[in-house]
Amino acid sequence: MDISTILAKFTQQMRQEITYPDMQKEVLPRVIRFTRPAPGMSMVLYSDLNEANADAEIEEQIAFFTTNQLPFSWKMYAYDSPPDLLSRLRMHGFTPDPPDTLMALDLAEVPVELLKPSAVDVRQIGRDQLADVIAVLQQVWGGDFTWIHARHSAHLAIPNYLSIFVAYVADAPVCAGWIYYPPGSEFASLWGGSTIPAMRNTGLYTAVLSARVQEAIRRGRRYLVIDAGFQSRPIVERHGFVCLADIYACDYTGLQAFTGENPGKST
Repeated sequence: MDISTILAKFTQQMRQEITYPDMQKEVLPRVIRFTRPAPGMSMVLYSDLNEANADAEIEEQIAFFTTNQLPFSWKMYAYDSPPDLLSRLRMHGFTPDPPDTLMALDLAEVPVELLKPSAVDVRQIGRDQLADVIAVLQQVWGGDFTWIHARHSAHLAIPNYLSIFVAYVADAPVCAGWIYYPPGSEFASLWGGSTIPAMRNTGLYTAVLSARVQEAIRRGRRYLVIDAGFQSRPIVERHGFVCLADIYACDYTGLQAFTGENPGKST
């Protein structure tokens, strides 16, 4: 896999050209930003900055989002310029999450183990089964995932946009993951990928991954990408995914952030 070629395609298709059905896209001279009503998180997804204009542009985005009372994150990739962009974001009041790794799989070179039929009970689910997804996520991560109902229901209503897969043991949901198909893109993106603690290391994550890989191939996509955390990275790496770049989700938490209670993050 030619990493520079894949990164160029990813930047164009998944950062510059992408749209989201529940967010408003604004293409500005130096940044591309997406907004949604609070308390949902808005974001800067792409920037083209240099040492001379980076600080002023960061300040301009802070002013826009805080004036409009929109909590937001700056999604920064390690190949973004200037090279010290992450440090500059920190100095302006952003708090980076621990980095994920952007990883990609060329679906023309899929390892054979991901193409085999699975003995695991993996089901593609619809809106009526979203409670099973929430049950898995809450056991794995804690917190409130009831937002899944509204967001995923809306996205499932869009033809050919989102597919959700859940693995079951004794008819109980134990692993969940989903895959998005941005219109007009060579890429599909993997999300979720969570297995309840008691059932880890039993092949469930791989079974749900395989189901999504096979569907993406049937749908004619060329590449799969994932923002892999520390638990997912070694698994997908074993199955042929290649590391492209670190990703830093930098939430704005500066003193100018918001009056009153911070609305917080809605994933």
